[in-house]
Amino acid sequence: MSEIRLQVNNLCKSFGITKAVQNVSFTIRKGEVHALIGENGSGKSTLTNMLTGIYSIDSGTFILDGEEIHPKNQVDANDHGVSIIVQELGTLSGLTVAENIFLGHEDRFVHYGIKNTKQMIKEANELLKQYGFERIKAQRMIDDYNFEDRKLVEIVKATYFDPKIVVIDETTTALSQEGRNELYKVMDRIRSNGNTVIFISHDLQEVLERSDTITVLRDGVYIDTVKSSEVTENDLKKLMVGREVTGEYYRSDYGTTISDEVVLSVKNVTVPGLIKDVNFELHKGEILGFGGLSESGMHEIGKAIFGASYDREGSVTLADGTAINDIPTAIRSSIAYTSKDRDNESVVMNQSIKDNICLPSLDELADKKHMLHDKTLKDFANKFAKEMSVKMVNVDQFVADLSGGNKQKVVLARWIGKDSDIVVLDSPTRGIDIKVKQDIYQLMDRMRKEGKSIIMISEELMELIGMCDRIIIMKDGMISGQIERKETLDENNLITMMV
Repeated sequence: MSEIRLQVNNLCKSFGITKAVQNVSFTIRKGEVHALIGENGSGKSTLTNMLTGIYSIDSGTFILDGEEIHPKNQVDANDHGVSIIVQELGTLSGLTVAENIFLGHEDRFVHYGIKNTKQMIKEANELLKQYGFERIKAQRMIDDYNFEDRKLVEIVKATYFDPKIVVIDETTTALSQEGRNELYKVMDRIRSNGNTVIFISHDLQEVLERSDTITVLRDGVYIDTVKSSEVTENDLKKLMVGREVTGEYYRSDYGTTISDEVVLSVKNVTVPGLIKDVNFELHKGEILGFGGLSESGMHEIGKAIFGASYDREGSVTLADGTAINDIPTAIRSSIAYTSKDRDNESVVMNQSIKDNICLPSLDELADKKHMLHDKTLKDFANKFAKEMSVKMVNVDQFVADLSGGNKQKVVLARWIGKDSDIVVLDSPTRGIDIKVKQDIYQLMDRMRKEGKSIIMISEELMELIGMCDRIIIMKDGMISGQIERKETLDENNLITMMV
């Protein structure tokens, strides 16, 4: 058996009255991919954030290669040989790619008080080439690149110095299949070098395929550690939830007739450099899916419909002739939108759960004198936070203090509360645990039956196949094909249109 790399001993962390991690102890070995799983709010990210210096430790210890460590911040953790690729964006705007890669370690390029920027860029470009990411240029601003490319830069940043432990926190959910394959190669290389990956993912099939050992947490408490080769998805679900997960997952209906009523018409929509001449119609009570590879343009579709693409050309029109050219018009016209980039575009991090849920519904919540009352706002926020099972202290808690999955629940609670007729969901189950995924799918099905119309943009092919009446595939910014819902549809049918 391989040597012990990390011992987690009686670890505890609380946020106010919320006990996020309670007396957790387990062992991680050298040369393994050790998965950490559990439902949203189970303590996975809190634990790894303590290991990587993002959070302080209340009590307990980390023993790395026989030495107790207490990282003060991420740079200090790096110096101990521990790094992290976080779930949301971990790069800083306003800096170059090279400055992001070497953030906190710039001193290696400083001689006699002068930074050798040319050498930094040269070394960063060499690293990007080694990883196969040479299309990303070290000298360019990080803001020139999309969400996925910025995650690839984070992979380089977190692994180039050959750390003993690399934490990968829900990173695969932010990547297309191409990006995932690149990350898997990096994970294999870390393992073959005798180092360790702590892998956090809600995709249980991915966990079983990619990890050697799995530790399960539930409500901040250690449940069990198992060998990946000795368990099934259902075994893991039971450990995570504490009981069998039953009931429908994806939709079970086929051959359902879609209404002829068109609620949204998109004609000749172009966003320079991203999408070109996109045309489609959305019908009442339809779930319309968009899929494709990372650079396909599918994520821009949602922004274009919601009026969030400032340089959009072409038209987005409702059945009554209303043109959607900006966000306020979209919201007034009962259109909702959730972005893939949750922290930057879907929630206000330094505001409360209450403020976030109530934000688009303030006009409806005001009294006849246009006044807002705290009790009304609280009751409204509580109702929809509970409907989405948000794990929270109360609705006054800041969204920034929630786990990634619970932030996503707040985003969805906001638009359920708004009761929008057209809902655009970009990667709605990213970073969501298996039980809440099921809840979201059932919610979508219920909305469809109520006559709501949904556009779901997703890199999860099985999600599109399982939930959509029709799937449009994007390639190189254009529609490359579409396919109707049917029982025999599989991932290969979609992939042939993507590549």
